[in-house]
This record gives sequence, C-alpha cells and structure tokens, in this order.
Amino acid sequence: MSDSALVGLLLGSPQVDLAGTTVTGMGLSIGMVTVDCANPQQLAKFWTAALDVQVQGDYGEFVFLGNPEGGGPLLGLQRVPEPRSGKNRVHVDLAGGTLADEVPRLVSLGATLIEEHEMPWLRWTVLADPEGNEFCVGEHQGDAGADA
Repeated sequence: MSDSALVGLLLGSPQVDLAGTTVTGMGLSIGMVTVDCANPQQLAKFWTAALDVQVQGDYGEFVFLGNPEGGGPLLGLQRVPEPRSGKNRVHVDLAGGTLADEVPRLVSLGATLIEEHEMPWLRWTVLADPEGNEFCVGEHQGDAGADA
C-alpha cells in the first residue's frame, strides 16, 4: 500500500461526485486507534497475531497494522519515551469468537489476564498486551433488551 493510499484510508474522507463536482463528506469516523509503546516492531508481533492482520507500514517510530477482515479502524503502534503508568484512559474492545477460545489464545501470544466481568447480556475479559496496554475481549449473551 502506498503512503498516499494509507493516508487516504486513515483520513477516511468519503467523496461524492455530484454533477461533475467532487464534494467531500463532512462526517467523521474513527480511522485508526494508536497505542503508545516502547517498541512498535516488537508489539506488532503480538497484535498482528492477535488480530490476524499484517504490518502495512513500518516507519521506525510508528507501525501501521492492516485492516481487520471484518472491517473497522486500523491499529497504529507509536514509540514514546515514557512507560505506561496508571490505567489506560482509552482502550480497544475486541469482539468475535468466544471468550473460551480467544482469551487462552491471546494469553498464549503474550497477553496477561487482568479481570473478568459479566452483565445479563455481556461478558468480557480485561487483558493487557505485552507492554501492559489494557484491552477487552467481549462476548454477547442473551438479549440486551430482555431486562428493559
């Protein structure tokens, strides 16, 4: 993928041709989620295996991962000088598969299990990637409107 194609994909600016005039859409969407880390190339090994994607661009300080098969935003890994401290203010929620299958698979890739949660219609597990960045894997159960 060329750098310009990658930038276009990241910016996600939809264009519409109206009577020969190209009009750029005004809506925003999430083009990429970026994770701060000490070693983007090393962390990319975990995330490419976890998400079954490939590295789309490696720029030393920044690594872009490819789009997940089901769509969604790209994942970027950005080198920062300071280690993570405290709780993540933003985290990624992953879905697909079952917790019984995905959590052990992610742990075998290097994730750490933090805690598990359950509501009447949703179960999720909090994990941390090899650099300590927290993320969740969720599994819907039952009907969210059943208790409403």
